[in-house]
Amino acid sequence: MNDTSTDQSMPLRWVDSLLIYLSPNSLRMLALGFAAGLPLLLVLGTLSFRLREAGIDRATIGFLSWVGLAYGFKWAWAPLVDRMPIPFLTLLLGRRRSWLLLAQCCVIAGLLGMAVSNPQASLTPLVGFALLTAFGSATQDIALDAFRIESAQARLQAVLAASYQTGYRLAMIWAGAGVFWIAAKAETGGLPAGTYQDNAWAVAYVAMAVSMAVGILTVLFSKEPAHVDLPPARGLRQWLQVAVIAPFGEFISRYRWHAVLLLALIGSYRISDIVMGIMANPFYVDMGYTKEEVATVTKLYGVVMTMVGAIAGGSMVLRWGVFKVLMLGAVLSAATNLLFAWLALHGHDVYALIAVVSADNLAGGIASAAFIAYLSSLTNVQYSATQYALFSSLMLLGPKFLAGFSGLAVDAAGYAWFFTGTACLGVPVVLLVWLAGRFHSSGD
Repeated sequence: MNDTSTDQSMPLRWVDSLLIYLSPNSLRMLALGFAAGLPLLLVLGTLSFRLREAGIDRATIGFLSWVGLAYGFKWAWAPLVDRMPIPFLTLLLGRRRSWLLLAQCCVIAGLLGMAVSNPQASLTPLVGFALLTAFGSATQDIALDAFRIESAQARLQAVLAASYQTGYRLAMIWAGAGVFWIAAKAETGGLPAGTYQDNAWAVAYVAMAVSMAVGILTVLFSKEPAHVDLPPARGLRQWLQVAVIAPFGEFISRYRWHAVLLLALIGSYRISDIVMGIMANPFYVDMGYTKEEVATVTKLYGVVMTMVGAIAGGSMVLRWGVFKVLMLGAVLSAATNLLFAWLALHGHDVYALIAVVSADNLAGGIASAAFIAYLSSLTNVQYSATQYALFSSLMLLGPKFLAGFSGLAVDAAGYAWFFTGTACLGVPVVLLVWLAGRFHSSGD
């Protein structure tokens, strides 16, 4: 479509498949991926650390984690992003870029609000601004997925997905390790260790809001994807039919009964990682790893390994096709959870932690690149934002719900059996990938 193209008749050499990452489309997705990844930890993991340091009880922190469900329900307003113009902005920037810019402004406003909200004084303002940040972030995801899908041909979606994931993971380093470093540097000396200093967190969150300028500038200097004509809608009833019902109905009618198989695969593909991931940080604490060890190994080194896996996964898809890499990702994602079970029995060992995190994050990067490419291939370009939001939301809802019981599972069986159980959750996924591959090969 835009400025990225390749000959689809011959397989690419490895060097050519890697050079594609330097194309303008890939570099744009790298920057936009950074803007997409920045808010996530700031309303979830980083925020929970801040709240706990402020003396908020763990039960309350647990309930507040449901702020993240905004990402699981973004399909509900995806039709608006797909079709509704924004006064003045859409005329100036186009459909996709106008929604990206508006969403990014919401994220910045939310982060600045979180910066000036002291949880020790009142939780309500902080929660409200966290919801605004999550809503803006989820909306940005909707518009960005459509922007990516409409910016290049299907064969190159894995490359754009890998570039997006790389930017996303870089942002998670900055919003994870970076925000702690800024807050620590901004603290006033002479106070007891562990004393909550709201001013230091305010500085850190303002720095994160300023960092969203990467996304703003990228949107302003990017080209709008080629315009896709959508069926007209007159009146509320017809708008609902065309914008809400039609995207979902089109997917069902296109795949018929196979849609059930595809939706089951989408809803379970990342289940091993998501359910296990909820208990990863408590596991590190209970195993005696220090904050410095966890930050260095998981927030820095581990994220780099995920980026390596995403780049490798994108190149593999270009050479071997999406289903072979999708199967590889499913097997590796489940198998690496067994390494955590081994680590639980092995005990505190930083070098063992590095090895386990390396394997797990490398597998996760490969699986993510292949899975994003697969989801992109299922969308109809007329409904790209709505359908992709449906798929990515479905990917999260079931696993996130099940993950809510992970603490009870650890209490009942211990970490080793819990991690083994999460690995077993991946077995049906492997079967679903195999069935979906057979359906794809049959051409039905």
